[in-house]
Amino acid sequence: GIDLDPQGNFSSACGVENYNVPTVYEVMKRVATIQEAMQHTKGGYDVVPANIMLAGAEQELSQTGKEHRLKEAVAPVAGDYDFVVIDTPPSLGVLTVNAFTCATDILIPTTAGIFATAGISQLNETVTSVQKYCNSGVKIRGILFTRFNPRANISRQIKELAEQLSEYISAPIYKTYIRSAVAVEEAQANRADIFDYARKSTVAEDYKA
Repeated sequence: GIDLDPQGNFSSACGVENYNVPTVYEVMKRVATIQEAMQHTKGGYDVVPANIMLAGAEQELSQTGKEHRLKEAVAPVAGDYDFVVIDTPPSLGVLTVNAFTCATDILIPTTAGIFATAGISQLNETVTSVQKYCNSGVKIRGILFTRFNPRANISRQIKELAEQLSEYISAPIYKTYIRSAVAVEEAQANRADIFDYARKSTVAEDYKA
């Protein structure tokens, strides 16, 4: 997995170090290779971490071809993995564009909130631009609801709105919803993924589905 969010939550959740070590920031700046930044986890997968320094990349990456930095960095190891997951920031700046340029498929996780759902339309515009100028093969694979409470009226309303949006962007909504669970916050606080921390929890079962 590649953490491309300056908040570094993906790195923390995977239990890897993201300070005083090479990170994706150094990779994007071309002062470290992706192999040098990669850390192997006890869960058996590799992670390239991120920290707040990555926020500076938005301003620092100004050269021609900046949208392809991540794709170029990943190329030497891409064939070593069945899947490479890239965690993107919520903004639609140069970091997210790098992720879309590198990716083959985009999964949109969204909470059942009106502002999160409205962002899907903006994201679709960015994807369309990337398809035109950087990566014609990338596509939106689907929309996944997280922190979902099926008993809440607002959740049902947002679900109906998102179903309309899914038709607009030609992407399906996954039938599995990731339910709200305190185990997620507890796992994050313990710098562990949900499968190591609470593999029998409802949210872990949802993700496995």
